[in-house]
Amino acid sequence: MKGLPALLKKIARVRILVVGDVMLDHYIWGDATRISPEAPVPVVDIARDSWTAGGAANVALNIASLGAQCTLAGYIGRDEAGDRLGEILRTHRIAHVNTPGTAPTIVKTRVLVQHQQLCRLDREAAPPAYAVNAPDAATIFGAAIQACDAVVLSDYAKGILSNELVARVTKLARRAGKLVALDPKPRRQLAFRDLDLITPNKREALQLAGLEPVPHAPFPAAEVCARLHKLYATKYLVITLGEDGMLLSSGGKVIKIIPTAAREVFDVSGAGDTALAGLVLGLAAGASLENATHFANAAAGVVVGKLGTATVTPEELVAYVNQR
Repeated sequence: MKGLPALLKKIARVRILVVGDVMLDHYIWGDATRISPEAPVPVVDIARDSWTAGGAANVALNIASLGAQCTLAGYIGRDEAGDRLGEILRTHRIAHVNTPGTAPTIVKTRVLVQHQQLCRLDREAAPPAYAVNAPDAATIFGAAIQACDAVVLSDYAKGILSNELVARVTKLARRAGKLVALDPKPRRQLAFRDLDLITPNKREALQLAGLEPVPHAPFPAAEVCARLHKLYATKYLVITLGEDGMLLSSGGKVIKIIPTAAREVFDVSGAGDTALAGLVLGLAAGASLENATHFANAAAGVVVGKLGTATVTPEELVAYVNQR
């Protein structure tokens, strides 16, 4: 990728606000060599535990890891998990704006045996417990929007992002001249329009377009892009295609497909967050859509080569690109 050092220098001056569903990712690492006598399930001998930021907090972590300044707005409970997540954010110099609520912090626990995920355990309250009233948006997010270069709306379908809140935050950002990006979850059916960027994966793009997946059929890229532009009028659309790379679209037309940069895939957890962070950072730093996508693609290529929810540093990214 040409011009990477110069782009990284510009990114170091960028400030991003991430608004969305915040959670703590917990990993239990161990081994299983026997079956329980109580039930036909493996007995896991736990070696260690690790914790990192998940959901919208992982987007923020990726932004900070790549050298930019980041503020995260989302709900963190007053509990042990919340304290642990707050410490992770402080360690990475991520400012946090807490949203109202009394629910526990969302925790996703993954049990890994010999580097393979055995199961996932979720701790979370009902989504309405996390809702933020739109009239509060100016008070909660106003100063952070004014101070940033771009706003990322990270939806994990847990309830922070409502139609009213998306509309209010988008209006505040537009008034301040900020770039607005959304990583949507189609099952939430959020109402949005005229954003700068949306970043669905292949399955989510089909859902947003109102199309059913057809087994063994090629991805209908042209139809999906045309439909999504008609429905949402987004300036840029980038669809992550997994092992097939990333599809770029503008004005309802397919611009090109950039092949995946991954050399080795160990774990795709959080790769979409890395791609979103890279795209927004690239665009906010003045890169073209294509160059921003190449940057995001390379960053995601590093992350999928790591186990667990992970991030990438500028040094890792430069080394990775130089080896290609």
